[in-house]
Amino acid sequence: MSETASDISKRSVVYHLPGMDDVMIRQDIEYSAAGPNKLTMDLYHPPDQQAADRLPAAIIVAGYPDQGFARVVGCKFKEMGSCVSWGKLIAASGIVGITYANLEPETDLLALLEYIRLNAEKLGIDGNRIGLWAGSGNVPLALSILMEQEREYLKCAALCYGYTLDTEGASGVADAARQFGFVNPTAGKTVQDMRKDVALFVARAGQDQLPHLNELLDRFVAEALACNLNITVVNHAEGPHAFDLLHDSEMSRGITRQILAFLRLHLLP
Repeated sequence: MSETASDISKRSVVYHLPGMDDVMIRQDIEYSAAGPNKLTMDLYHPPDQQAADRLPAAIIVAGYPDQGFARVVGCKFKEMGSCVSWGKLIAASGIVGITYANLEPETDLLALLEYIRLNAEKLGIDGNRIGLWAGSGNVPLALSILMEQEREYLKCAALCYGYTLDTEGASGVADAARQFGFVNPTAGKTVQDMRKDVALFVARAGQDQLPHLNELLDRFVAEALACNLNITVVNHAEGPHAFDLLHDSEMSRGITRQILAFLRLHLLP
């Protein structure tokens, strides 16, 4: 049974953690002003976080401009049920979850990182321990940031059923970016451009229906292993694209638990 974009926007992660419904959510904190437009973020704080606590954070990366995304889906990316539920899951795991609005994905993610780092104390965040979560067409933007050697404060990234890199003359990522509207700042880059000290978790959907996605993902994983990157790979053999939302199974829940454990391992002291 097919679902409309509006249906997808309301989907939440099929896994639930104790404390999810008690997280503290601070909405619409301005992080940048782009002309007349104010860009905002939402912070998901663990229920027991105290005012003096400085906790690590995980950003849910938005690789689509909100204007185009909202035309298709009906809401901003940070308002998606998936983003809200992942934000709550991350917070219930002891890490501050961050979602945000954008106009220009590349520029605005950089502005977000700068704002968080400069204002970490008042935000209750440890600015030296930040991770990323990215899925689907948002992954190329996350990868591009992880190629910048000076961003050692970015410790890890969970990459779920995502488009990755075009290598060896492939054009699948570029073609998908044009078709679906996400940015592709890694064009011309290779796995060898990745930082060697960042930890990666890659979740693969074995039944992914998007064109060439797994072909490119498999090549990315093989090259990452050949470069001896710190990479963990999990394959959901029966999982479709966005299995964390669409495949209500113990395997989907298990992989979600693994992602949260991965973030805790690499972000919590």
